[in-house]
Amino acid sequence: MPQLNPLDWAPQLIWLLLTFGILYLLMVFVALPRIGAVIDKRAAHIASDLASADKLRRETEEAIAAYEQALAEAKQKAHAIIDEGRAKLKKEIAAERAKLEKELAARSAEAEARIEKAKASAMKEVSAVAVDVASDIVRALIGTAPAKGDIENAVNAARKA
Repeated sequence: MPQLNPLDWAPQLIWLLLTFGILYLLMVFVALPRIGAVIDKRAAHIASDLASADKLRRETEEAIAAYEQALAEAKQKAHAIIDEGRAKLKKEIAAERAKLEKELAARSAEAEARIEKAKASAMKEVSAVAVDVASDIVRALIGTAPAKGDIENAVNAARKA
């Protein structure tokens, strides 16, 4: 094996130093700056992404807060509209109730007037029938009919007593 021959070591060491030096210089001046640039670019990109994510997180939080505030305002408006509608319906119901009560009172008064009229008419008819019956009874008992005015006065006096 030529690598183990001590006479071949000097040229091998020279070539080793030349190759190592060239590779070292290539690494220092070419490869490492490119790798450093890529690492710096990646770090800048990651920092940019983190800043963008933080900005978006803040915007999202602001949007959520605005949404919650708008939702609370909408709920408040809805409650106000519902309360207003209830109040309006209560007023309408009260007005309708008053109208119906007034109408029922008028109908009740009208019905009472008709009842009183019918009652008065019936009482007149009862009085007329009572006069006729009393006249027939007196005629049957004594054989002659008394004067119609006397019988009416007697029936009226009996009704009042």
